[in-house]
Amino acid sequence: MSPVQLLLLLLLSICASTVTLATDHIVGANRGWNPGINYTLWANNHTFYVGDLISFRYQKMQYNVFEVNRTGYDNCTTEGAVGNWSSGKDFIPLDKAKRYYFICGNGGCFSGMKVSVAVHELPSTPHAAAAAKPQEKSGAGSVVLAIPVVVVVVATWIVPFLGYWV
Repeated sequence: MSPVQLLLLLLLSICASTVTLATDHIVGANRGWNPGINYTLWANNHTFYVGDLISFRYQKMQYNVFEVNRTGYDNCTTEGAVGNWSSGKDFIPLDKAKRYYFICGNGGCFSGMKVSVAVHELPSTPHAAAAAKPQEKSGAGSVVLAIPVVVVVVATWIVPFLGYWV
């Protein structure tokens, strides 16, 4: 193997080792975002980290999602909401370590359509993060991998051809 190929493999290995995993937490699992579900119980069975996603699946035009403050959550009001979604398949990034509050803004909140999640900082090393993040129960969606994984897969296909150019 030539020095160029070795250098490429080393760089790709470094990229692959810094891959971070993000979990897509599907609110309500297979029951989705609907009235009469205990979302507090659902949230208590998950661990949320910065970089994860929280997804809401519901019938478009029937329900929606608002990110509110604690008062809005407690009182089921959207006044002062910091975000709102209504696509029926909403993916919301959890990009800060804090408590997030979500409610249905068209009356569903009064029927239990509200959820609060505490988002934690990632542990300092990738190995510690993998060890600290337990396997999620139902309701955790697909694991989202960062771009370096794609680079590694493509590079393993390309590297053998570099021998012809070097």
